[in-house]
Amino acid sequence: MRHLALALVVTCAPSLAFAQQVAPPTASVPGLQLSAIDRSADVCTDFYQFACGGWLARNPIPSDRPRWGRFDELQEKNFEILRSILERAAAGQAPEYRKIGDQYASCTNEAAIEQLGATPLAPRLEAIAAMKNMADLPALLGRLHAVGVDAFFRFGAEADFKDARIEIATLGQGGLGLPDRDYYFRDDVKSRDLRQQYVTHVSTMSTLAGTPAAQGADAASEVMRIETALAGGALDAVAQRDPDNVYHKMTMAGLQALTPHFDWTRYLRAAGAPAIQSVNVSEPEFLKAFDGILDAGALDDVKTYLRWQLVHASAPFLSSAFVNENFAFYGRTLQGTPELRARWKRCVQYTDVYLGEALGEAYVREAFGPQAKADMLNMVHAIEAALRRDITELPWMTQPTREQALGKLQAIENKIGYPDKWRDYRALEIARGDLVGNIERASAFEFRRQMAKIDKPVDKSEWLMTPPTVNAYYEPLQNNINFPAGILQPPFYSPKGDAALNYGGAGAVIGHELTHGFDDQGRQFDAQGNLRDWWTPADAKAFEDRAACFVEQYAGYEPVPGVHLNGMLTLGENAADNGGLRLALMAYLAGPARSAQTIDGFTPEQRVFLGWGQVWCENRRPEYERLQAQTNPHAPGRYRVNGVVSNMPEFQKAFSCRPQAAMVRENACRVW
Repeated sequence: MRHLALALVVTCAPSLAFAQQVAPPTASVPGLQLSAIDRSADVCTDFYQFACGGWLARNPIPSDRPRWGRFDELQEKNFEILRSILERAAAGQAPEYRKIGDQYASCTNEAAIEQLGATPLAPRLEAIAAMKNMADLPALLGRLHAVGVDAFFRFGAEADFKDARIEIATLGQGGLGLPDRDYYFRDDVKSRDLRQQYVTHVSTMSTLAGTPAAQGADAASEVMRIETALAGGALDAVAQRDPDNVYHKMTMAGLQALTPHFDWTRYLRAAGAPAIQSVNVSEPEFLKAFDGILDAGALDDVKTYLRWQLVHASAPFLSSAFVNENFAFYGRTLQGTPELRARWKRCVQYTDVYLGEALGEAYVREAFGPQAKADMLNMVHAIEAALRRDITELPWMTQPTREQALGKLQAIENKIGYPDKWRDYRALEIARGDLVGNIERASAFEFRRQMAKIDKPVDKSEWLMTPPTVNAYYEPLQNNINFPAGILQPPFYSPKGDAALNYGGAGAVIGHELTHGFDDQGRQFDAQGNLRDWWTPADAKAFEDRAACFVEQYAGYEPVPGVHLNGMLTLGENAADNGGLRLALMAYLAGPARSAQTIDGFTPEQRVFLGWGQVWCENRRPEYERLQAQTNPHAPGRYRVNGVVSNMPEFQKAFSCRPQAAMVRENACRVW
């Protein structure tokens, strides 16, 4: 279970006519980007174009990006701050940050990395070559998993779905090089071509790692055969959204019976896991497919697959031949990105991934003030109050379920900015000049941390995102919402900005995450984070009937010709968007920050909607659109904006849209 993160016939009057009807500007407050607005667009026909058209025209996608949006702008700003911190640390100017400085220096030393070529892989490749039979696989796989090579399956710790107080060992599907199981089976021309390009990529990478060129194509075909067999037992992205589909708690004896050809005792010993009594096998059919591969007994084929998984996991940290080929497929082919990102940006990213709280502590000291945390808590409380009113007044919910829902809302915990206690990295060795070794040791550090959680109480103070991250999330197994420091900046929030814009940006994000507790996934967990059906049958049906409206609405959107959004895959995020903005508007209108002042020609209600709209301004490449439509539970920005406002009578009223306008759905969708 993953956390739910944040990381759409007669038209209304033309926007120029609308502008003549409002009062003249009386002030200009930080937050609203007037230059982003396209006043030639009809606000009631395409609100996204009205709110973002100017920004879209002036912000082409940089050559090193598959998309460019307001999230990316802010992340780029954060990266500049992180770069300054890391370069000072690497130069020895901040001794307390030596580890992150040494890691960054190791990553930016291109000459040393280039000189090493593929040699950092040699010890692992030798270990794979030394396998004498299938009985050697469990111990080898345990060691590979510990250093971040997720071959065949993933192993870790997570709260028990039925007793969320305790961490439990968990096994899940992994080891697939394509983005989703359906990529192995779609039969359209584009998908077949993509699979062939993937095979060519695997062949090239295998050759770079030392496989003779004449054998590279055969090795790649074997990798594809094994991955396709694994994918045959995998759940697709929609099926994984149902918690009941990914919770199968069993004893170790039951796990061993499920996969008789794999010795779990040897695996767990090599992985450094504690004694385990039970485990959640999230996808049993996937493990059966894994066992079927072992039953076939083709040792050389398994070695070929393991070599590929090692090279695949290590490629970003090796010499340019590996980096460029890795980017050629995963960046250029899959996402349409023309150029590789600058090395310093990649090195900042890797430091954030592998030493995130060490870097995050420095970031918070430098870039995060106390006012943002206080303001966010105030908005959280205001929006929680709005959700409480909303649940209380829902006409379709009966009293027994309503009481349970209010109890769950009351129990939600809020985490703002950064952890109360920073992670201790003293046990992690970072050696200047050893990038691959550092990545392996950092991966092993995190893997050991996960192993130490098993059968221990859940630590609800832990964060699943680093402080500089421009995102937010709801954790259903802990019933809490989390807002990293990185997102608490314009365009989401400005400490001196207009409250209406802050509510349309950060406030709607708060509402979005709160609504996740009551979306199609979140509603299945109770106030304590346990997977439990607390709905009456009538209320469950009423919810599902209303949710079906969103499924149909968003499935009608076609971001690229021939590719529609998956209404079931995006249901949770769409419900959260729709509920989140409505709650933010309710909270703003009911709170002390409400104003009657017209600013920049827009009423307060209009500015709330513009605050939401301008958060999602983005340009996307077609290849990226296709990939995201098939794998991402989030809709593109255009549909996150238009899809939401077209369901809101409050928007129709705020902009005086006629009933037949495109931004006024005749059968508006609403759950919360």
